[in-house]
Amino acid sequence: MEQVELRFDHASQAAQTHTNLSAIRQSATGLWVAGDETATFEHLTWTGDHFGDQRTFRLADYVDLPAGPEEEADIEGMARADGHLWLVGSHSLKRRKVKSKDPEKAAERLATVIREENRFILVRLPLREEAPGPGAILAGGQNLTAHLREDRHLGPFLALPGKDNGLDVEGIAVVSERVYLGLRGPVLRGWAVMLELRLEDAGKGRLRVREPYRKHFLDLGGLGVRDLCPDGDALLLLAGPTMDLDGPVRVLRWRPGPARQGVIPADALETVLELPYGVGCDHPEGLARLADGRLMVVYDSPSPARITPAGGVLADVFTI
Repeated sequence: MEQVELRFDHASQAAQTHTNLSAIRQSATGLWVAGDETATFEHLTWTGDHFGDQRTFRLADYVDLPAGPEEEADIEGMARADGHLWLVGSHSLKRRKVKSKDPEKAAERLATVIREENRFILVRLPLREEAPGPGAILAGGQNLTAHLREDRHLGPFLALPGKDNGLDVEGIAVVSERVYLGLRGPVLRGWAVMLELRLEDAGKGRLRVREPYRKHFLDLGGLGVRDLCPDGDALLLLAGPTMDLDGPVRVLRWRPGPARQGVIPADALETVLELPYGVGCDHPEGLARLADGRLMVVYDSPSPARITPAGGVLADVFTI
C-alpha cells in the first residue's frame, strides 16, 4: 500500500470537505472528488507529488437543485463515463444526533426525522476539457424514490432514515447505458441491494427512469454497499456496515450476468481486499480504479495521522 496527498484550499478545509470525502473518480489530469456535507464537487490536479490546485464547482450552477443552491446534497457517489460526470445523493432521510445529556431532550432529538430534498438527486453533467457544462437531473416528483414507493422489497424502507437501515444510496457506476446504484441500506436478511437503471432525457434539463428498473441482491455477509466502480467487465464493490459501525470493510469483485434480476450468492463474488479501518475514524468511503490498474481509497472521518500540515488528507493506493 502507498499513500498520496489530496490537498484542499482554505474554503474546503473550513467546510471540512477534506474530512468528509465520500466519492472519487479519476480524470484526465487528476481527480474528481466530493464530500457529503456540501452542494459542491471538486477537481484536484496532479502536481507531481500530490493532488492539488483545487477547483470547486457548485452543483446549482449546472442543474436546478430542488432545495436551492445552499442546502447540502449529501453526494455519496460519482461516476465518469462516455464524456459525462455523474453524481448521486444519498436519497436518505436523517435522524437527529443526540447532543444533550438531558434524557428527555436526547429522546426528542432521536424522534426527529428530517427530509432534505437536495439529497434526492441523480445528476449527469457533460465534460469538456475537464470542465462540466449544464447538465440534467433526476429529482423532484420523478426522483428515484417515486419509482420505489410500490416496490415490494424497498418501498417499506423509504420512511426509515438511512442509518436505521432505510434507503441509502452510496455508490454509482455507469457501464454503457446501465446505471448501477449501490445501496448501503436496506440490507435484507443479510443481502445487500444493487439497483440497475436506464435513464433517458426528459427535456428541460431533466432525466427520467426508463422502466422497468432491475434489482440485484448480493450476499456481502450482512454488509451494505459503500461505493462501487467499474473494473473492465466487472464492478468493484466497497462493502461496509449499514449501521453506524466501524467495520469490517472489504472490496469485492462482481461480474454482472445476463439475468434480469435475482440473488448473487457469496461464491459468485471475489474478495479483492480487506481494508483497514479505525475505531471512530478512518472509514473507507470512496474508491476508484486508476488508469494504471491500482485502486485508490478515500476515508470519511480520517484519523489525525491522515491530515497533512499543508491542509491535505492522505488517501491509500493499493495494487490489486
